[in-house]
Amino acid sequence: MGRFRDALAGPGLSAIAEVKRRSPSAGDLRPDADPARLAAQFANAGAAAVSVLVDERFGGSLADLQAARAATTVPLLAKGFFREELQLLQLKLAGADAVLLLLRDLDDQSAGGLAAYARELGMDALVEAHDADELHRAVALGAQVVGVNARDLSTFEIDRDVQLELVARMRRHDAVVVAESGIQTRAQGAAAELAGADAVLVGSALMRADDPAAKLGEILSRPLVKVCGLTRQEDVDLAVEAGADLLGFILAEASPRRAPALLDVPVDRLSVAVFVGEAQDAGADLIQLYDREEGRVRGREATLFFNGEPVAQVIDLPWEESDPLHLQRAAAVEGRVMLAGRLGPENVRDAIRAVRPWAVDAASQLESKPGIKDHDKVRAFVAAAR
Repeated sequence: MGRFRDALAGPGLSAIAEVKRRSPSAGDLRPDADPARLAAQFANAGAAAVSVLVDERFGGSLADLQAARAATTVPLLAKGFFREELQLLQLKLAGADAVLLLLRDLDDQSAGGLAAYARELGMDALVEAHDADELHRAVALGAQVVGVNARDLSTFEIDRDVQLELVARMRRHDAVVVAESGIQTRAQGAAAELAGADAVLVGSALMRADDPAAKLGEILSRPLVKVCGLTRQEDVDLAVEAGADLLGFILAEASPRRAPALLDVPVDRLSVAVFVGEAQDAGADLIQLYDREEGRVRGREATLFFNGEPVAQVIDLPWEESDPLHLQRAAAVEGRVMLAGRLGPENVRDAIRAVRPWAVDAASQLESKPGIKDHDKVRAFVAAAR
């Protein structure tokens, strides 16, 4: 494995931060972008690798790659439309650790030959697919790093649902999987992670941001913040405005916070349907399923599901009971943990320090009465958790 693949294969969600001045779909993004300065800032903000557009249609050049190489030691991905071995050699000499190979523009013989030559030069190849046929070709070629692009390069339209479905198909393969395009928020990055992506490639969202490095840090930061027990659209809207990533709707019959149905959630956040005992198809992005316990609204244990696959454990308190060892119990759980159990603005920071969860979940401590949110408490909770 090369440096690029190794950097993306670590635990958790990695990010490739992209430097580009413009794009054919969006026009000018950051015409004065300084690749050296941005590459260094992205590395400091937690990027596992930096992508540099070297094609003039994106306002890029080999000089940009060289400048980035001089500014940082993180692996660099050279992006452009490459069809010849000479181009790969030039990229290697300019400092690239990996190159993009677009299956849309290459037949299998050409793609396989270029990937093999990249290996000879000590570079990885990010083999990019846009649909199921191209994904099958990438797997057949034995690609070690596969990019799944949500953007149709013919129409420039984004379809993240198709992207996440294709990413999920790669679970049974050993390749490192990168979700590309259409990621603007932490929740969208988390959706790619839960589908099975090892990394996300983020470009336009960073280039449009006032502070690109801070935007990258925001997308990568954890824990995610869930506001649950929502029953009114005005409370959903407030939670979104406050910065919540996950919006939870309890659909269990016995709950005092039962929602009539899922309410409207923006496409850049994730909806969570909460059930007890047996889940139903509610049209939510995620399902949170509690065990059933006799005489109680819910059991203590719950699992978070994404497209039918278990993706996290929910560590909660027993219904209407306390547990002095709750945080220690949560901290001992391996894998992704969503921490719940009477979390509020006054205790969530200490809980995060103790457990280091993937997400935090609050409901009852953010209310004026069951199912009705106190907007000041919601704002304070999200601010404290983030």
